[in-house]
Amino acid sequence: MDVQLLEATPNPEEVICRAARNDYMSEYGAEQSLESVMEGIEGETTEEKQRTLISNLMSHGHFGPFEHVQATFHVKGMSRSCMAQITRHRHVSFDVQSMRYVSFDDVDPADVREGELVVTPPSASDPDWIGRNQKGGAVDEETVEKRREVFASSVERAVEDYQELLELGMPPEDARFVLPIGTKVNVVMSLNARMLMHVADMRAAADAQWEIRGFTEDLLDLAAEWCPLTFEEYESSMKNRKNRLAP
Repeated sequence: MDVQLLEATPNPEEVICRAARNDYMSEYGAEQSLESVMEGIEGETTEEKQRTLISNLMSHGHFGPFEHVQATFHVKGMSRSCMAQITRHRHVSFDVQSMRYVSFDDVDPADVREGELVVTPPSASDPDWIGRNQKGGAVDEETVEKRREVFASSVERAVEDYQELLELGMPPEDARFVLPIGTKVNVVMSLNARMLMHVADMRAAADAQWEIRGFTEDLLDLAAEWCPLTFEEYESSMKNRKNRLAP
């Protein structure tokens, strides 16, 4: 999976701090410099004051100001399984590559065995992989090789059958029913900073499924570049406090 930041609120932490300070200012903040807005907050520099304020907002559960800044991400190669999980979140906007209007008739089924079009779970090739609700533990090399072959043959055959149905005149919206839930799609998603942290509360947790957990960690890496003070504080003080930022 590849995750890229498409667009985001510029100067997000200035927006967060201005929004938070607005609640306690008699002056009209839009006519004040950031330095004036941040007067009275602990810190030598404006950045230190922003860090202090953001930390105080989180520790006191004042999350509203984080809803004013938004980011849009473009995701390549998310499985339909992962997509079904992430689209359950409220207050996130999605556009998902349509399998009604996009057909995969030019994909070589032989390449699907090697990871084209369908996400291959790590348990298909790692004998030591232990997943949630798994019956049993680690397996030997012979077993994992059989597991790998069954998975590869199944997804290859599914794509062959899908393409044959297209050749027989079945519309893509119906032929897609034979494709596996691991079929890759591209997704565009937009959400505000508070919602991103809530998604991370749920989906970066140790008990989250491996694909969505990795995806969420990628989101957090990009968010840390876009909104560094906020997500540094989240990483150090808030992460793994499940549902802490639930809307």
